[in-house]
Amino acid sequence: MRKIYSKIDAIAGNVITVSAENVKYGDLAVVSSSSGESLANVIRLNGKNVSLQVFSGGRGVSTGDEVRFLGHPMQVSFSDNLMGRIFTGSGKPRDNGPSLEENMIEIGGPSVNPAKRIIPRNMIRTGIPMIDVFNSLVESQKLPIFSVSGEPYNELLARIAMQAEVDMIILGGMGLKYDDYLFFKETLENGGAMSRTIFFVHTAADPIVECLLVPDMSLAVAEKFALKGKKVLVLLTDMTNFSDAMKEIAITMEQVPSNRGYPGDLYSQLASRYEKAVDFEGAGSITILAVTTMPGDDVTHPVPDNTGYITEGQYYLRNGRIEPFGSLSRLKQMVNKDTRDDHRALMDGMIKLYASYKESLEKKSMGFKMSEWDIKLLKYGELFEAEMMDLSVNIPLEKALDRGWSILAESFTPDETGLRTELINKFWPGNKEEN
Repeated sequence: MRKIYSKIDAIAGNVITVSAENVKYGDLAVVSSSSGESLANVIRLNGKNVSLQVFSGGRGVSTGDEVRFLGHPMQVSFSDNLMGRIFTGSGKPRDNGPSLEENMIEIGGPSVNPAKRIIPRNMIRTGIPMIDVFNSLVESQKLPIFSVSGEPYNELLARIAMQAEVDMIILGGMGLKYDDYLFFKETLENGGAMSRTIFFVHTAADPIVECLLVPDMSLAVAEKFALKGKKVLVLLTDMTNFSDAMKEIAITMEQVPSNRGYPGDLYSQLASRYEKAVDFEGAGSITILAVTTMPGDDVTHPVPDNTGYITEGQYYLRNGRIEPFGSLSRLKQMVNKDTRDDHRALMDGMIKLYASYKESLEKKSMGFKMSEWDIKLLKYGELFEAEMMDLSVNIPLEKALDRGWSILAESFTPDETGLRTELINKFWPGNKEEN
């Protein structure tokens, strides 16, 4: 029988403090007040003083209310019944479906032992040329999408959710505007992808502590499905909102702030989530793609800055496009050697020519006379942006590679591309059919 404590020592915002024994960090409690019952999460231990974050907020809670500790951390149900469902950050149904309480598992456990991991070796196809061709997404990779407010990063995640060649999608939304939540819901339902998706959502109007639970819930469920042999892609948006929620709670707890007010363990908190990406020997895998918005487009902001040290590259989403410069999938070399003979050479050659196009574009904007080569580069750059960089382009990898060759053929002669003769003989439009 768990003890019930009927005296709350202090209330500060959504954080309450009680004197209690035999309580662990992260344990759940039920706070009974005049406005009903609410879950609370242990966020600090100082001797017998236990601080809890109340999910529904501190409003209506008085010092005479009861606190009952449950003796276990936050848990989430795990079964195939989760597929196609939408839940809150506390695991409650948000889709008016039945509550699921079978096979409960704890969230926020340790990351997988490195000895149990295998080297990433499989590509995840998305149908987006700027990913598949130029920065391939690799199974068990952890990658952020660096962007700014106003960019279509949620639209990009929704497209990846519908098109990625994986067994299932787990979508975690943190601090979402209600419009964004409805956009994800309607897009996945109308696109037929909801049947393979589990959606944990925290909106800006929900209790802030639920924002911190979304990644842990998503990854705990993902790990169980991966151990059953599923290839799981976890999509998170937005990790800056997650970090801001940590900062808000740290301020309430009067912790000594670090850079720009964020808690000193920001790096460890982010790493403990990203390091859940894994490929299990003889089972499935977890791949993590997480949006990180950069306030003021500042990559030195603590959240993207710390993220860059943890992850295996990044995608930059600017002006509605994935930028070829700055974006980097450090594991792409593990997979693009096995796709098609021309993949690596075409990728490198096209980016090199696109860099030259940027120089010609700058010369043109400054009023310099355009040479014949500059004119060819300008034509190439326009075709490249319209047919490869535009996020509305949706084609398989092989067709994207063929389109790359077509763009080169429309703009240059074979010897101007700098590509190897054997590749030109095999893949150049007009030659390809003969081979």
